Amino acid sequence: MTQNKDVKLVERLTESKQHFHKEISKRIIGQTEVLDHILIALLSRGHTLIVGVPGLAKTLMIKSLSELLDLTFSRIQFTPDLMPSDITGTEVIDEDQKSGKREFRFFKGPIFGNIVLADEINRTPPKTQAALLEAMQEHNVTASGKTYPLDEPFFVLATQNPIEQEGTYPLPEAQLDRFMFMINIEYPTRDEEVSIVQTTTGSQTETLARIISKKDMLAFQDLVLRVPVADNVIEFAVDLASATRPQAEQAPSFIKEWIEWGAGPRAAQYLILGAKAKAVLDGRPSPNINDVETLALPVLRHRVIPNFNAEAEGMSVDSILTKLVSGEDG
Repeated sequence: MTQNKDVKLVERLTESKQHFHKEISKRIIGQTEVLDHILIALLSRGHTLIVGVPGLAKTLMIKSLSELLDLTFSRIQFTPDLMPSDITGTEVIDEDQKSGKREFRFFKGPIFGNIVLADEINRTPPKTQAALLEAMQEHNVTASGKTYPLDEPFFVLATQNPIEQEGTYPLPEAQLDRFMFMINIEYPTRDEEVSIVQTTTGSQTETLARIISKKDMLAFQDLVLRVPVADNVIEFAVDLASATRPQAEQAPSFIKEWIEWGAGPRAAQYLILGAKAKAVLDGRPSPNINDVETLALPVLRHRVIPNFNAEAEGMSVDSILTKLVSGEDG
């Protein structure tokens, strides 16, 4: 990244990040780390699964994000009766008014947006969940043998309620692996909650200024791909991902004891992409090992499956991963 153009892009991105947090704070109180992670995922061309109890402004956060970034926003409310065509679109018979000729015409579904909110994604059956797979991975939709490209940038933000399990369909591992991050939204602090009540119980609604255009976002995404990474940082990310696998020789003893399945190669890819995006957001030309460690939980927590021993001893995925990142071996 020695070119002047890239240096200026980094400066613009860092400045845009500051404006972004200033503007979104008009509607969203706190949650700075969550917002940073969403920005990192967007710059990395990744998708994000947000897990949190009702009332923590997950939907408002995503809608506000689309306004700030000047991107088209589409919302899909997942329900048990939702069909795949309700997401991707459907073909209908269309009659030409002049010639009277009839032909099939494809009407695009809500997946054709820049930012797509998949609200309560675990409320719909696997067949409908799978309709997102091709779009998330390939960035296109196939219907009746024809392929329709999605408009770039394309970003899926899915929400999930962790406490209400009745009438839900847990996401299969193949679907979870498509998400770059799984982000847990926690309850606000007392002071933050006071501010939330003060700002949301009045009659005035704050309007948000556009911060980043679609053209700039695409340029920033390309910039992230050009960011150089030292070999030792890449090796650290690969070693961290492989250390979550109980069958690996370098896996610590507690991983072998508590983990059923570890993370695949996509985890290391996302650790590096996320570290690169985090570095340029902070105004740095290249990521370091600390950037990888910072992103370990959101990248790995949905790719690591604890076994019965971990559950019996009260060990959560996050506590096991925190122990791993800290370098403990017992």
